Amino acid sequence: MLNMGGDRVEEAVASAVAALRTATDQDWERVRAAGLDWSCRATALHVAECLVGYAGQLAGRAADGYIPFELALEDGTDNEGVLRVVETMGALLAAAVRTTPREVRAFHPYPFRSANREGFAAMGIAEALLHTHDMATGLGVSFEPPAEVCAYVLTRIFPHVQPGPDHWRTLLWATGRGELPGRAPVTEWRWNNNLVVPAERLTLQGVTPAGAADLAAGGDGGFLWVDGGPYEGTREAAGMLLKAYEAGVHRPEWGVFALVRREDGHAVGGIGFHGAPDGEGRVEVGYDLAETARGHGYATEALRALASWALARQEVTSVFATTEPGNVASQRVIERAGFSRVSEDDERFAYELRG
Repeated sequence: MLNMGGDRVEEAVASAVAALRTATDQDWERVRAAGLDWSCRATALHVAECLVGYAGQLAGRAADGYIPFELALEDGTDNEGVLRVVETMGALLAAAVRTTPREVRAFHPYPFRSANREGFAAMGIAEALLHTHDMATGLGVSFEPPAEVCAYVLTRIFPHVQPGPDHWRTLLWATGRGELPGRAPVTEWRWNNNLVVPAERLTLQGVTPAGAADLAAGGDGGFLWVDGGPYEGTREAAGMLLKAYEAGVHRPEWGVFALVRREDGHAVGGIGFHGAPDGEGRVEVGYDLAETARGHGYATEALRALASWALARQEVTSVFATTEPGNVASQRVIERAGFSRVSEDDERFAYELRG
């Protein structure tokens, strides 16, 4: 899966600027952006600040907070000048997304305190599109961004939102700016960057709906894989994630994770939950490794890390894993991760780890 984030940022900013450029003859200081307490001028400056701010987070490898700077316009800057600033800040974010290695993560507070280059691209696009909608509504001009740009945002930072036939209307609805037939109005919302669970030699990186779609179709999901990866179980799990997303029941933190080796950034396998915890607080986990990555303890390390993360959640009381009776290697992985066998029959052995 190619890194298209930079291209999508440029497309989003170009569509936003083109719409707003039709209204540069109006007084942006006096016209209020729809649904906001800001003027259109202040809103445009906010968009520019977000774009360069996200570029700064990536370029500066900010780990614990935002890079402390702010953007200011020179006195006398007219509306066209404001748009030039937005274009320039968009170009900086696009460049940062293109040049940042895929393994880099930088601080963002919601929901897991970090984001990768795709996350920052999607957040920058969302700021540009949504606030252009606000400004365009206030200024009385039309705005219709490219569908593929909206889909990029939805499949990266709105994985919990069921996709609709119209990506732009779905994004507007998901952010409290519109209605969709059959769906209740949204009054509170947040975007959702992918979760990363740290382990000793690995990081367990949450797979987004975009990545799952690519994996299920035979692609790499945006990861650099060792020889022989991804294995068939990871592709099957990605297909299940995609179906859950399309049905509107996907809960990202209980999804699929790629096992990425810290030393070289290569993915060696996949691990994930079979769904969210049930009514009794039980959650089941499954995993696989590329054949070339087996025998190094990666599966045990990953299972131990993910089970520990799950048991730290208030809604989880126990983690389950099952394996075929003849799969001795998998049984050893599960047992080394601290699980105890709780049942067995001719078809499967079941193991449990309690908090």
